[in-house]
Amino acid sequence: MSVLIAAAELLRGPRPVLLDVRWALGDPHGRERYLAGHLPGAVFADLESELAAPPSPAEGRHPLPPVEALQAAARRWGVRAGDAVVAYDATGGLAAARAWWLLRWGGLADVRLLDGGLDAWVAAGGELETGDVVPEPGDVVLTGGAMPTLTADEAAALPARGGVLLDARAAERYRGEVEPVDPRAGHVPGAVSAPTTENLTADGTFRGDLADRFAALGVRPGTAVGVYCGSGVTAAHEVAALAQAGIDAALWPGSWSQWSADPSRPVATGAG
Repeated sequence: MSVLIAAAELLRGPRPVLLDVRWALGDPHGRERYLAGHLPGAVFADLESELAAPPSPAEGRHPLPPVEALQAAARRWGVRAGDAVVAYDATGGLAAARAWWLLRWGGLADVRLLDGGLDAWVAAGGELETGDVVPEPGDVVLTGGAMPTLTADEAAALPARGGVLLDARAAERYRGEVEPVDPRAGHVPGAVSAPTTENLTADGTFRGDLADRFAALGVRPGTAVGVYCGSGVTAAHEVAALAQAGIDAALWPGSWSQWSADPSRPVATGAG
């Protein structure tokens, strides 16, 4: 099943459960933006409270929520057994991919990202509505474990075992030139810089040559691939891009926020 759905296809229907996942690091106004204008029928999914467990140095800034909590959130969103779900945001899927990944991890098969997000919907002639949407509660049952994950130790060992560990953060964070939120700057030794923003075109849709992009980063057929970012959010976007290219990849939920909080963990800097 495709990772993506085009706005034109979504407009034609039938309409799935729609999740508005507008969120950005340091921007607490996602819900306000949702209320001001969203796809008709879309429910706001709060990344901080519904798509993550409370932060801790041991687990990182956005640990995976318990599957029971994710199931309760999905039912609040109105998801029922057998429903199709489409998640979107206004940033090329960088936040919405967290919902995509978590619901796939929870066991839902038919979950896609709106390619290009809110802008693509509007450009295709889609209307917006304002205010909150409170659907009838759903009855979906989630099980967890349907998408692969890595621990910190497993991620660190991947390059030496012939795999590829992709760092989805901005290149300057990978190189250790800046670090806006986490305890130390740099990257996991052996990781390859692969900013997930480079999986998108200028209009926020996914590139059509993703397989070539990842091949240039050392990902070949049969390669074991792991992905991390700052806290497991944009890494989900990279996993989605890899899936769109036909490549399976494991997510490291704790990511750099977990690694850098442990002073015993080594840190590399520079271009790698």
